[in-house]
Amino acid sequence: MAVGSFSAGLSGLNANGTYLSVIGNNLANINTIGFKSSVVSFQDLVSQTVGGDSLNPLQVGLGVTTGSITPVFSQGAIENTREATNVAIQGGGFLVVADADGSQAYTRAGNFSFDKDGKLVTPDGHFVQGWDEIDPVTGEVLATGQPGDLSVPPGILRAPLATSTFTTETNLNANAIAGSTFTAAVQIYDALGSPHVATITYTKQATAGSWNYAVTVPGEDVAGGTAGTPYSVGTGSLQFSSGGLLSAVNGGAPADVSLALPGWVNGATASSLSWNLVEPDGSATLSGYAITSATSSIRQNGSAPGTMDNITISPDGTITATFGAGQAVNIGQLALATFNNPKGLVKLGSNLYGVSAAAGIPNIGEAGTGGRGTLIGSALEQSNVDMAQEFTQMILAQRGYQANSKTITVSDELLVDTLNLKR
Repeated sequence: MAVGSFSAGLSGLNANGTYLSVIGNNLANINTIGFKSSVVSFQDLVSQTVGGDSLNPLQVGLGVTTGSITPVFSQGAIENTREATNVAIQGGGFLVVADADGSQAYTRAGNFSFDKDGKLVTPDGHFVQGWDEIDPVTGEVLATGQPGDLSVPPGILRAPLATSTFTTETNLNANAIAGSTFTAAVQIYDALGSPHVATITYTKQATAGSWNYAVTVPGEDVAGGTAGTPYSVGTGSLQFSSGGLLSAVNGGAPADVSLALPGWVNGATASSLSWNLVEPDGSATLSGYAITSATSSIRQNGSAPGTMDNITISPDGTITATFGAGQAVNIGQLALATFNNPKGLVKLGSNLYGVSAAAGIPNIGEAGTGGRGTLIGSALEQSNVDMAQEFTQMILAQRGYQANSKTITVSDELLVDTLNLKR
């Protein structure tokens, strides 16, 4: 009669022993970057039906087993590290990494650094995945296709980028008298990275809302130019409606203006330059309201050569590099993956997770989209282990272990008493 209680008690010892092992692992990783604690649930084993006349089934349970060991993906505390290559995830998702063979794994630990080849890697050498193709017009990262290894080594010399487009947010005073002028200066870069100042001179015409413009560069910068005499790269007319909106450019519908840049005295080749007067949404960058003429914003997409001295990581994972020349440009973007069932991921060690059939297919994309969390640069997500809760669970596991050991002890005493009956 006591044999069944032996096996039931033994199963209780095994189950609560597993419970203590999980608790011990949680506490051991209380300071592990990005670690997620696990919880244990139990379920009873099959029950044996015994004879009897009871209306309800007469069943005796045969013990307990571990039902599941499930990671808890609650948010861990975010700690600032002042390390530019560190990144923390705020919300759902996993950073994507790959080994030398291209096999992907996933992690919440963003304690990255550069290897000898300038690639962004994890502490155990996995390559951080993302996108590094840049749109030459907008300067934004093209986060399309499969992500690859990210290389953003500090100290490299960045080649110059010739200015191909610029934008000025300018208002021209509708009350200006005929013949009055307003100027705006835009710094542009040639193919060798040398800066030049393009000056836009607006001249008010007698007709209401009518202005002429002339774009010039310094004559001394131009091959064959004359020092002190501005070199013209474009002229035309602007017309504003009675409501102050741009209604015509060079006699036609509002459109961007193409300017022909000359060859430069430093040997940089001639090129074309687009003056952006109409944004993609159709709004104009120039206005003609009755307020003092002023330029509120200037943008251009060129940059001088320079040595990268720092990087920052934005909430969408974009990696922006700053150069000694005072320029900031996007050089890559981190990829983030989500799963239908992240609890189904397989722990691989080294803070890595692997895919499994239970987790589903990884959905890789930009941070902050598609249910993915955002990223915090120069920070790390700490372990989400709750020490007080773990100690409480430890007490329960200890009491469960002790109770089951007592079951075995009592069963042994009963068995001894049974054997002594024949004496």
